[in-house]
Amino acid sequence: MNPTSRLPTGSHPTGPPDLRPHDGSLRPHDGSLRPPGGSLRPPGGSLRPPGGSLRPPGGSLRPPGGSLRPPGGSLRPLDGSRRPGPPALVLVAHGSRDPRALDTVRAIMERVRRLRPAVPVRLGHVELNEPLLPDTLAALGTAPAVLVPLLLTRGHHVKHDLPEAIAATAAHARVAAPLGPHPLLVQTLYDRLMEAGWPAGATEATRRTDAVVLAAAGSRDADSAVDTRRTARLLADRLGVPVVPAYASAARPTVPTALRALAARGRDRIAVASCFTAPGRFATQCAQAAPWLASAPLGDHPALARLVLLRYDQALADPATAAALVAPSATEPAPASA
Repeated sequence: MNPTSRLPTGSHPTGPPDLRPHDGSLRPHDGSLRPPGGSLRPPGGSLRPPGGSLRPPGGSLRPPGGSLRPPGGSLRPLDGSRRPGPPALVLVAHGSRDPRALDTVRAIMERVRRLRPAVPVRLGHVELNEPLLPDTLAALGTAPAVLVPLLLTRGHHVKHDLPEAIAATAAHARVAAPLGPHPLLVQTLYDRLMEAGWPAGATEATRRTDAVVLAAAGSRDADSAVDTRRTARLLADRLGVPVVPAYASAARPTVPTALRALAARGRDRIAVASCFTAPGRFATQCAQAAPWLASAPLGDHPALARLVLLRYDQALADPATAAALVAPSATEPAPASA
């Protein structure tokens, strides 16, 4: 007998029989693969294990020992290179024979450190006090740094002395702008006047009788006088009375001359605003000339510390500064620990 004669009608002799339903689908008659009830969740509706927690026994996701650091405890790259930190902030003070000046500058430095703990803060003086700026720069080696002058205008020190000090060392450093003119400097001047007894609210009467002499160190540099005049205008806007810039040396008018000129204009109450960072000979002489009240030097004031950090940040944001601060030592291997 022919073997194919036993096959059911419609089957193919070369393959297995087709067991699909007549419509060709393996889905149930209602078209759904979900179990009765329509839900794939287990009884109770929760996918969490018994107890409700996905944490391992003990409740901690940390590895044994509790530390996420790699073996050895270091997060440095495998090649031993250091991750560069922020450039140092070098406060540059002028220096003074008055011992109060150094104490004041150190207090400013400590306030800046508290405001920005991650930034290394150093101190250097142009003259008269230690550490002198060249010694501070030499100690930094090739580490990047930003010099922030505790000086209130552009002048010879900012334009010449500080850049020359950098050029004479291996330091990768740039000079930030001086502290003035700026509203934060004016805020400090205003607060010192208030502390000295300046009336809080200006009236029509006081606007006619009161005035201020802004006493500054003075410089032969024309830009320095421009900056001092700008600070005087800002302070006048804040006080609502005339503010005349005057100088302790190297520029005109002197403080006594400015006082006499204001008195001749009918100003009966004239204060001297001390535009000096710290106590010293010039600040003392100017205060002694005041016919009414004189404010203390700027000193350790919160606004002044914020201004120091602002000048630091502005210098770092300058592309030219960023390029100049690239120090080769930042990528050298770290020295072996003892």
